Amino acid sequence: MKLLRIGPAGSERPAILAADRLLDLSAVTTDIDSAFLASGGVARARAAMEAGQLPELPATGRIGAPVARPGKVVCVGLNYRDHAEETGAAIPTRPVVFMKDPGTVVGPHDPVLIPRGSTKTDWEVELAVVIGSRARYLSSPDRAADVIAGYAISNDVSEREFQLEYSGQWDLGKSCETFNPLGPWLVTADELGDPQSLTLGLSVNGVPRQDGSTKNMIFDVAYIVWYLSQYMVLEPGDVINTGTPAGVALGLPGTPYLRPGDIVELEIEGLGTQRQIFAQA
Repeated sequence: MKLLRIGPAGSERPAILAADRLLDLSAVTTDIDSAFLASGGVARARAAMEAGQLPELPATGRIGAPVARPGKVVCVGLNYRDHAEETGAAIPTRPVVFMKDPGTVVGPHDPVLIPRGSTKTDWEVELAVVIGSRARYLSSPDRAADVIAGYAISNDVSEREFQLEYSGQWDLGKSCETFNPLGPWLVTADELGDPQSLTLGLSVNGVPRQDGSTKNMIFDVAYIVWYLSQYMVLEPGDVINTGTPAGVALGLPGTPYLRPGDIVELEIEGLGTQRQIFAQA
């Protein structure tokens, strides 16, 4: 099942994309958020859809992030061997974990703002995991599937100078305004299938930059969710960005960083596409 939110920022309407039809979820929930996920909303939405109880919506308008107001965005860095190698970093023996301001989450086609003073705004296509139920000290990676609501595309936009030169931590370069386009859909885990066999790619102004597969993750999705649950409580609606393959500007000598007017397009198999135009803040 593909869950999404349609409408102006702050006034999105919950919906399901079913084949070529857009179905209104407003009778089931006011939004796709932590409360919806925690209360079994996905099952209720599926039941209403299968019973033919959801009216159609016009398939037009802005698409918002598929999850409203995530409590936190947790990121795993250097999680593809080729990306670690291209940036000159050691291959991690444990997941490299950092946090990203949840206020960075915007719609998949919304403009992305290049921060004032930025010279190194970069792109990162990533598989995002959305948590569906509370996870605390999971007993093993095998339990991760029990707490995952679904998956989405994430662009973990990064300002490399802010990230690597201004602080001993990465948060400054990861938490700038609009730096986490998410969506277009939250695809439930049962529909997506194996998250470790997905192709993912990104282009800038039509030039392919990233072309990878989630099978090349150093730490897979189940391990990441289990690992994080040993150190923090994961709540419904939380988003986990699971890392990016090679092909970022940081790892491509001579490749220009993003400037106003640049167009970034992303795709992950089974999860749809994103397209952003970058603009000056």
